[in-house]
Amino acid sequence: MFTMCVLIVLQLVGEVIVRASGLPVPGAVIGLVLLYVILVLRGEVSEEMSRTSGYLLQNLGLLFVPAGVGVIAYLPMIASQWWSILLVLLISVTATIAVTGLVVTWLSPNSVEAATRQ
Repeated sequence: MFTMCVLIVLQLVGEVIVRASGLPVPGAVIGLVLLYVILVLRGEVSEEMSRTSGYLLQNLGLLFVPAGVGVIAYLPMIASQWWSILLVLLISVTATIAVTGLVVTWLSPNSVEAATRQ
């Protein structure tokens, strides 16, 4: 129970930071970054945090219900803008794959050795 309260408070702090600073990032993301910093500083994940996160991951599908309802509610708008949405999705997926490949190549120790042999 305490861990769930910590997660909610971190999300609230993230929302406050976003509202105060005007950052174009969701408050939940700032809260997750704060959680990561706390866990790194502690050096370990507590058993209670592990149990709580496991429970949330097991029920993750339920968290997509509001997004699905939103898609259904805005279906006429989506139908009228399908070409733009498809174009943006294709560009973003292509960019994500390219950046991920570059980062993996950059971080892989074998790629440095292979690049120096050539």
